[in-house]
Amino acid sequence: MAIEIERKFLLNREKWEEFEKPLGEFYRQGYLLTDPTKTIRVRQTSDKGFLTIKGISVGASRAEYEYEIPLQEAKELLDQFAVAELSKIRYKISIGNHVWEIDEFLGNNKGLMVAEIELQNEDESFDIPEWIGEEVTGEEKYYNSNLVLKPYQNW
Repeated sequence: MAIEIERKFLLNREKWEEFEKPLGEFYRQGYLLTDPTKTIRVRQTSDKGFLTIKGISVGASRAEYEYEIPLQEAKELLDQFAVAELSKIRYKISIGNHVWEIDEFLGNNKGLMVAEIELQNEDESFDIPEWIGEEVTGEEKYYNSNLVLKPYQNW
C-alpha cells in the first residue's frame, strides 16, 4: 500500500516575506469525493493533471495513490465532476534532504498559508526553516478537502 507521511505547519509570515523564494505554481484542485474516511481529488497544474485517492489520516500517515493524467482530462473532470474546488500557489523549497511545499491559498481561503513536508517515517528528523511556525498536523480544518467545505474566510 502507498503511504503518505506528511507534517503540516503554519508560516511565520514576517520571516516568510523576508525569505527569497522561488516562483510559485498555480494549482487548481477539486474533489470528486470528500468524505471523512477518504477523498478523491483531481489537480491541474500549468502542464499536468493528477488523480489522487487518499485514505483517513492516522497521525501524520495515510494511504495515498496518485496518478498523472492528461491535462485536458484533469480540466474536464474539474469542470464536470468536482463537487468542490480550491486554488492556490505552491512554492517548492529544498532544505537539507527534504522539499518543503508551501501553499498560499486563493479565493475563499485567501490569507491562509500552510507548509508541508513529506517524510519516509513519522520519526524522521528534518531541518525546520525560520519561516516555519506552529505545527498543525492532524488538525482537520487545515486539510485541503475540508477547506473546500469550510473555507478559511468563514472561520
